[in-house]
Amino acid sequence: MILTKATVGPFRSINTVQTVEIDPSVTVLVGMNEAGKTVFLKALHKASDALGQEKFNVTDDYPRKDLTAYTKRHASNPDTAVVLTYAPTSGEISAVNTALGTALPDDFTFSLIYQFDNVRTIGIEVDQRPPLVELSKSAGLSTEVSGILAGATTLKTAIEKIRAVDKNEADNTFLATLEKRAEGVAWSNIIANEVWVRLSSKVPKFLYFSDYDLLPGKLNLADLASRVAAAKADTANANKQVQPKHQAVLALLRMADVDVADFSGTTSYEELKAKVEAVSISLTDRVLEFWKQNEDLEVEVDIRTDPTDEAPFNNGPNIYLRIKNRRHRGISTPFDQRSRGFIWFFSFLVWFDSVQHQLDASGTTKNSNLVLLLDEPGLALHALAQADFLKYIDSLANEHQVIYTTHSPFMVHSDRLQQVRVVEDKVSVGTIISGNLSGSDDRTIFPLQAALGWSLAQNLFIAKRNLLVEGISELSYLQVVSALLESDGEKGLLPTVTIVPVGGLSNVVTFVLLLGANGLNIAVLHDYNGASDQKLDSLVQQKLLAKKSVFNASQFRDAEKFGENNVPSDIEDLFEPALYLHYFNKAYATELGSAPLLEAELPPADRIVHRVRLALDARGIKVRPSGDFNHYLVAVAFASAPPTKLDNATKARFVALFKAINGVLK
Repeated sequence: MILTKATVGPFRSINTVQTVEIDPSVTVLVGMNEAGKTVFLKALHKASDALGQEKFNVTDDYPRKDLTAYTKRHASNPDTAVVLTYAPTSGEISAVNTALGTALPDDFTFSLIYQFDNVRTIGIEVDQRPPLVELSKSAGLSTEVSGILAGATTLKTAIEKIRAVDKNEADNTFLATLEKRAEGVAWSNIIANEVWVRLSSKVPKFLYFSDYDLLPGKLNLADLASRVAAAKADTANANKQVQPKHQAVLALLRMADVDVADFSGTTSYEELKAKVEAVSISLTDRVLEFWKQNEDLEVEVDIRTDPTDEAPFNNGPNIYLRIKNRRHRGISTPFDQRSRGFIWFFSFLVWFDSVQHQLDASGTTKNSNLVLLLDEPGLALHALAQADFLKYIDSLANEHQVIYTTHSPFMVHSDRLQQVRVVEDKVSVGTIISGNLSGSDDRTIFPLQAALGWSLAQNLFIAKRNLLVEGISELSYLQVVSALLESDGEKGLLPTVTIVPVGGLSNVVTFVLLLGANGLNIAVLHDYNGASDQKLDSLVQQKLLAKKSVFNASQFRDAEKFGENNVPSDIEDLFEPALYLHYFNKAYATELGSAPLLEAELPPADRIVHRVRLALDARGIKVRPSGDFNHYLVAVAFASAPPTKLDNATKARFVALFKAINGVLK
């Protein structure tokens, strides 16, 4: 079973209700600092904490600007804080249908509604007629009772009608069975209740991890024992006694099968130390599966007393965690003074293993009914280490859905932008969360743009075949259209070709010289203003670039003149005007309001982007202060939700374009 959708709000900075589609494997929340990314994670965590420790608190969690007014009605009419929508797997649906005779569809979903008074309600709709029809076929039933069941819409009404008619012995036995099913069920839809009972144990819950849960370099075990005892005696204030650093050490001890009370008992320190060291070695090995920055690190654990230290470390045994670096002849330093990235990795593994142990103390099975909420994971990692960490997140996603926050371009898969949700804090509105990248603030989507740039930079000197284009818009269009053509049985761009945006035609010379020096195969696709470009002509004359490898958009605009220079054209002109307008209207829906641009409004001109600009001027609309519009936002709108199929004219143009480019880059 997976989480498909989360609706949050009002909650802290989320003033207006936000509905967020959740990816089946990994969802990435991208936004600036203080935009509300953590707020969203905390809302989910409080709604359904796997450990049962988190609850909604009106004072802390309700938007402060509306708190006074809400407090007056909270007791009698509490607001909804979170709604979680889940989709069972096909196997789970099939099992329910087989057991209950229901006809749940493959896309069946249900919702759990969490209010600020911490009351949960279940939103689940089940058609009762199919199971009633199946029941009507039960052996031995009289014709009248069978007819009642076949024609009833609810199990309750069927029971009431059967009670009122004359019955044979089989009818009475059958009625007793139905009454037992309905006994004690407060739901009006008894079948829905039975479906919920069968699915409830499959519902994933949430685990939240942040930097606050990191292991400390040392901790006094006597102080830890007294804090644990105080927390048990006063559960209401347990969090004040046992803080995240204490929880982290308790987790490590629990994994080693050591109780904090053992340090004051008969168990020898050597035995206890050996147990903890064994777990540390195992965890270090697991970290190094993904930690490739320095594979000579290991975690050392020591347990000893130090009466000369300051309180509370001078009272009884302390646990010391240190990182040894074999690369530097085994020099070790305190755990919390070295690589924070390694500390995060190690602490997370300790925490996660410990949590799974608490959820499944038998240790015989993995609890996969979890959604992991990771707040700014890998923040302290080097850029390349963050790329390694993405592999670790993918490994977690094999067993659990993962939702994580970031503002780092290196923590985003540039080829999985469908997993990204942008988070913005808008004046007088509060936190807004959306999957619509095209309508977002430039500062918010900067990490996504940087991620694309980094991905390109990685391939710049590796790919043997490179297509230079002017900007990221061309990259987006070409990648998406190529995929659409291939899904339709046509040939797209060769998978061995790397598309390299160079930031304008003026930069082409630099890139050709740079790439050509590495003996790489290069082609150029550029916009056409009606005349040949002198810089490109010069590269051809110097034999730094083959003439056959230089293409412009106009050569593929007119199906009767493919390969010939035509009217001034951009890559946008290879799309039919209606298709381009659809995505322009989508990208600028807010600015256009309820009046999208129509093709009939476009004045005559060579370029579609120029025609759109003229139409905006005619309306007196400025979507940007400069008077122009952001071409890249339209490209992002196209890439985020491409058409399922291209029209024939657009398809023919791009088929010809890719055929020509593939021909010179083979």
